[in-house]
Amino acid sequence: MAEIGIPKRWHTREDSGLVLDRELNWIHDGERITHPKIIEAFNQGLVPTGDGRFQLRLGNDWAYVTVEGAAYRVNAIDTDDSRVYLRLSDRTGEALDTSTLSLGDDGVLTARVKGGRAEARFSRDAQFALGQLLVPEGSGWVLVLPDARIAIPFDPSPRG
Repeated sequence: MAEIGIPKRWHTREDSGLVLDRELNWIHDGERITHPKIIEAFNQGLVPTGDGRFQLRLGNDWAYVTVEGAAYRVNAIDTDDSRVYLRLSDRTGEALDTSTLSLGDDGVLTARVKGGRAEARFSRDAQFALGQLLVPEGSGWVLVLPDARIAIPFDPSPRG
């Protein structure tokens, strides 16, 4: 029940009050969501739309979400003989497109995912695991796998 003098905010699908911040924290009307099951459901329900926005889909219901940075977290990586695969925060996986890798000013890796429609920010563990595969080669760096050497588009050396 709304207090006297404080107008009740009406949430709509267009203005849900939901935000996924730069650190991949879920926020509703300025309050951080902390319940693990809600976070998990929201992570799994986040979907990029054709117009560059994001929807949170839960069953038959949906609402737009403001995404301030990356929409997904790379929780871990897997490899086979020639590819690197990303395990994302929505519990999906996909092959890494190394041409989309970039290193932010904060030293955190990101990559484009979901057919290039969204950005994923690497967790510390995933970034470390990918770094274990990197070696210098010529004037650049490559990911070394049993049957492949994949060039990456930037210098991953620590910034000083």
